[in-house]
Amino acid sequence: MTEAENSKNTKPELPKDVRVRFCPSPTGTPHVGMIRTALFNWAEARATGGKLVFRIEDTDAARDSEESYNQILESLRWLGIDWDEGIEVGGPHGPYRQSERTDIYKDVAARLLEAGYAYESFSTPEEIEARNVAAGRPKAFGYDGYDRNLTEEQKEAFRAEGRKPALRLRMPDEDIAFDDLIRGTIEFKAGSVPDYVIVRPNGDPLYTLTNPVDDAMMDINVVLRGEDLLSSTPRQIVLYRYLEELGIAKQTPLFGHMPYVMGQGNKKLSKRDPESNLFNHRDAGFIREGLLNYLALLGWSIAPDRDVFSMDEMIAKFDVRDVKANPARFDLDKAISINAEHIRMLDADDFLRRSVPYLHRDGVVSADAWDALTDRERTILTAAAPLVQPRVRLLGEVAGMVGSLLSEEGYIEPDADARKTLKDSAAEVLDKAIAALEGADESEWKAEPLHELLNVKLIEEGGYKPRLAFGPVRVAVSGRRVSPPLFESMEILGKDLTVARLKGLREHL
Repeated sequence: MTEAENSKNTKPELPKDVRVRFCPSPTGTPHVGMIRTALFNWAEARATGGKLVFRIEDTDAARDSEESYNQILESLRWLGIDWDEGIEVGGPHGPYRQSERTDIYKDVAARLLEAGYAYESFSTPEEIEARNVAAGRPKAFGYDGYDRNLTEEQKEAFRAEGRKPALRLRMPDEDIAFDDLIRGTIEFKAGSVPDYVIVRPNGDPLYTLTNPVDDAMMDINVVLRGEDLLSSTPRQIVLYRYLEELGIAKQTPLFGHMPYVMGQGNKKLSKRDPESNLFNHRDAGFIREGLLNYLALLGWSIAPDRDVFSMDEMIAKFDVRDVKANPARFDLDKAISINAEHIRMLDADDFLRRSVPYLHRDGVVSADAWDALTDRERTILTAAAPLVQPRVRLLGEVAGMVGSLLSEEGYIEPDADARKTLKDSAAEVLDKAIAALEGADESEWKAEPLHELLNVKLIEEGGYKPRLAFGPVRVAVSGRRVSPPLFESMEILGKDLTVARLKGLREHL
């Protein structure tokens, strides 16, 4: 394979009515690479006013699962990636699950065989390897074309042995070139791609047949997929030619091969890597806007100096021909940083409603929906939202920030790292703070007067540095080294509970 310089002038124009597809196999939990593929296809369809077709490639009975199928649907719905035709939406080209299209593939395979574009192959893998070794080629060199011109007598002899043939597509002896939407002109030299199997000896069709046949019959004219499938493209281009000649395909689609997503240590991000698991990111508290924004950056950018944008802005600017061919690296820290920006952009009410399921999961509220919370919980969370929303990066962090505010306990056991911050002066500081706060007027129990009061008693009169003055108070109030703003937290808790917290920590020093 040779690849021309990646430049605009070797990238073809898009068709007038773009039809793209997303066609995952239900063989595991949705992963980052899969969703990036869905996102780019969705964005191209929306940017061009085209159509996105969603189908499921579920012909591998040993690996496919209904659980995985449902997870794929769940992930797309959570992220807001919708489609125009396909699974659960319907359309003129169904059914949209390959397991329901078996008769279609049998018919096409028979037509390819009858026309001479495919042929019966009786060679076993062991025989192919043995012929390669005998010819001085590497054992794993691949298929050698042995069955291309078998006579009927030879075929009958194999059948008499009980053999059943696979079907192989007949590759032409010529260079195969195409203009990739992302990579420019790519050429495969004659003889570099052997005849390949499209139907197993047991009659089961392979991806090499089903995928192009579905694209042809669903009138897909732009195929955007991962770089790992690039080596199969010349095979598909030849098959499309045959399908066109048989009147099954209207055209050969344009191809765009998206870059690998790399993980740690310069390795391709494996779907088994925890960082690849989409639901791990959702469980951690990514919001759809933040995660989609970051996934869009895995090969594409909206502008050289801009990383944060909405999906509407992406659609307005997206052109798959602007996707970079170089591998993209999944950087979890950057993803979290971008998610934090999107959390800050949420309306406070939206932020709270999205946070509640995480708060319930972590045991700090009584229900998993905002409207089912108690009046006290809603009041506290509403007051805490402006303190917490600018400080969390993931919704999974909210519970740690508001848990102490929602608790009615008079003593919060400090986290280990919070306890380490308490110095020898902590007991004396707490005594002075308790005395000052017990004398405070409840009508003046507001953040600013509380700050002024403790500033006078602990810093001006007590002589403590701010860190030593307010650190023990923070640990007593929240149990954490890092918490929402201290004096606003005290205001939310009220006088009685705040003083009880300070006394509780004092007793446990």
